[in-house]
Amino acid sequence: MEELTVSTESKLTVVDITDAVERALPADTTGTVTVFSQHTTAAITVNEAESNLLADFEDALADLIPDSGWQHDRLDGNADSHVRSLLLGPEVTIPVEDGNLQLGTWQSILLVECDGPRTRTVVVAPP
Repeated sequence: MEELTVSTESKLTVVDITDAVERALPADTTGTVTVFSQHTTAAITVNEAESNLLADFEDALADLIPDSGWQHDRLDGNADSHVRSLLLGPEVTIPVEDGNLQLGTWQSILLVECDGPRTRTVVVAPP
């Protein structure tokens, strides 16, 4: 198992971590790898990493989930971040062959930061 450290620079942002995940895999890995966020306000997903589309993801999450008006905000003001990450989930499982991720042509592994800026830990767990 490997841990990746990912630093983010804004409250809601999407970061392509595909290359870092692949570098964390042993060269002979075949099976599946789980990529897991150890945080309740950050998510992991697979999608295209084109810059305009990443901005669209950020805008869509901001539009779908209002920043305020949540009960949890009385505690620490970040309920919106928890709800956004809940929609996406904390992990993905991806096939691997000989240390290479078996992603489709346009697929990338994305960390979705919902409560930044922060430093996040992502666990890469090969078979």
